[in-house]
Amino acid sequence: MKILFIMDPLEKLNIAGDSTYAMMLEATNRGWSVWWCTPDQMRVDSSVAVVECEKVETYTSAPFFNRGDAEDRELGDFDCVWMRKDPPFNMDYVFTTYMLDLAPSHTIVMNDPRSIKCANEKMYALQWPHLCPKTTVTNRVEDVVSFAKEHGKVVVKPWDGNGGRGILVTHADDMNLRSIAEIATGEGVSWTIVQSYLPEILEGDKRIILLDGEPAGWFNRVPCAEDHRGNMHVGATVHACELSERDLQICAELAPRLKEEGLLFVGIDIIGDYLTEINVTSPTGFREIADLQGRRLECELLDLVEERVKGR
Repeated sequence: MKILFIMDPLEKLNIAGDSTYAMMLEATNRGWSVWWCTPDQMRVDSSVAVVECEKVETYTSAPFFNRGDAEDRELGDFDCVWMRKDPPFNMDYVFTTYMLDLAPSHTIVMNDPRSIKCANEKMYALQWPHLCPKTTVTNRVEDVVSFAKEHGKVVVKPWDGNGGRGILVTHADDMNLRSIAEIATGEGVSWTIVQSYLPEILEGDKRIILLDGEPAGWFNRVPCAEDHRGNMHVGATVHACELSERDLQICAELAPRLKEEGLLFVGIDIIGDYLTEINVTSPTGFREIADLQGRRLECELLDLVEERVKGR
């Protein structure tokens, strides 16, 4: 197997918790040929997608990576190409998916770039409205204010954010409500997402990893006392948990679409009984699941990819 990771720079990875690192380590241990590059090292020559990439071997101890010299390679040189660049999901990210679309049919791209560009992590979930909290998406200040007056406590978040960036909690009687609405919408220029506040966030924000549509591992992220967000880098703590009947229902409803659209590796977020996000660009959580459940999802994921390559 010869695989390529299009990703953030190696020196920026959080080795202790990065799922891409876990995947690269497992691939190295299997004796696969592993290569990497950043998105800005992609280009197209005569309708052929080309990357300036390095061969890399990954280890469990410092310096963690043994890097080779940079070489130009066509995407068609690889059995599988992984798009593992972290959000934000901006136009630069979208443009990389156009170049990935040029990969030849014998090269598998995960997740499918045609689906990634259509599956914004916050907006995609709204295609299952009965699974989501009450939501409005608007660039009008008055809409934000009206939604808060109707629903009381609300969450305001940018449609293109990641890692909890820019998420605000406000309420109908908040004297800052209109100011928050003005900032969130850029005074009528930018779209923002407004959702009814889910008090169950105090009990945690559940992350479920789906491999080919099936729940493979999960954990709960409980916000710290000083922050309402269930994101680990702002102080949320990780705990073991069980899947509820509602969790399983949500997974089952998503599965057919995820499989059909080539979204092999997905992380969904659930607060209480509601789906809040479907993460398809660079989902993570392997290291936490290994610690809490003893499952090495990187092994299961690479097994799935190997089966698909052999089936072509």
